[in-house]
Amino acid sequence: MTAKLNILRSHLENEKTHLLEELDQLQSSANPQEERREGSPFGKREEEANEALEMEKRAALEKRIKEQMADVEHALHKFEEDTYGLCDICGKAIDPERLEALPQAYLCMNCKAQLAKNAR
Repeated sequence: MTAKLNILRSHLENEKTHLLEELDQLQSSANPQEERREGSPFGKREEEANEALEMEKRAALEKRIKEQMADVEHALHKFEEDTYGLCDICGKAIDPERLEALPQAYLCMNCKAQLAKNAR
């Protein structure tokens, strides 16, 4: 394995650790606080609305982190399969600059563009 691939793998492993820590921290802070604000003219309704908004934001963030984690784990799995750096769709090599910028990339730019075009 080349030195560049070792560096990319190391970046992916570090990113996985970071994402796991972020997810753990997010989940540990998920318990709603029992503290209630005094003197609010809207009382409990305002607090419930704020809690619902926070829960929605936390759920969206958790979803994004889990999606990123899946991409990182997929890339690490590709290392194990000796297919890292190859496009999942066409099988051609992904541009090294793309992998350097986004080590978890699993599509070449042509397939990524085609996928985005078809999604519209």
